[in-house]
Amino acid sequence: MAAHTAGAADHGAGQGIDPAYLVPEASAGHSQSPINILTSQAMPGRHEVAFHYRTSKEHVRNLGHTVQVAYDPGSTIEFDGKVYDLVQFHFHTPSEHLLDGLTYPMEMHLVHREHGNPERLLVVGVLFKAGDASPLLERLLADVPRQAGAVADLDVTLDASFILKPGEGYYHYEGSLTTPPYSEIVTWLVLDETHHASVDQIETLNRIEGDNARHIQHPRSRPVDHWR
Repeated sequence: MAAHTAGAADHGAGQGIDPAYLVPEASAGHSQSPINILTSQAMPGRHEVAFHYRTSKEHVRNLGHTVQVAYDPGSTIEFDGKVYDLVQFHFHTPSEHLLDGLTYPMEMHLVHREHGNPERLLVVGVLFKAGDASPLLERLLADVPRQAGAVADLDVTLDASFILKPGEGYYHYEGSLTTPPYSEIVTWLVLDETHHASVDQIETLNRIEGDNARHIQHPRSRPVDHWR
């Protein structure tokens, strides 16, 4: 079942969606993602997180179902005493995670592998709403190949630390990949502050990758915590 989505201009600050989409999709797994995060039910969290992001050259690939950027080695995040290496980021239009039943026109996933245990992932989810243009997307959309499967390796610099905002918080839960094989190997951190991209940028990205958000999954009593 595909996500119900409207034009990007209708999702300026989150948009209510078709009630049927709020019914979790049937799944054989017990810790599947994405989920509808109910902010009032999130427990206070106590985690240690530190970002150590460096710049990277631009390696952008049109995978057909998403635009993905491979990130040069050397950028990490520390979470509760474990170190995770940033390996790539990609986009979903519309968002996969919901906040209190609201969807957003775009979500960015920064994918990290646990250092020394690459089967375990930590993914940072960043929700975007329509507003000012994103300098990052401005560059990527100009450079992304329009042919599915093609890669552009360019001698320009990207900086993933643009996602960091003073005082922002995180929703944390344990879940899965949102694409096949849906392995339940992911620690999720969904930022509680939204970023901005222009309506034109969001619509251009959506024309490249299509509607590629997975239906929400049943939380199955999994704890979600929130901290700043």
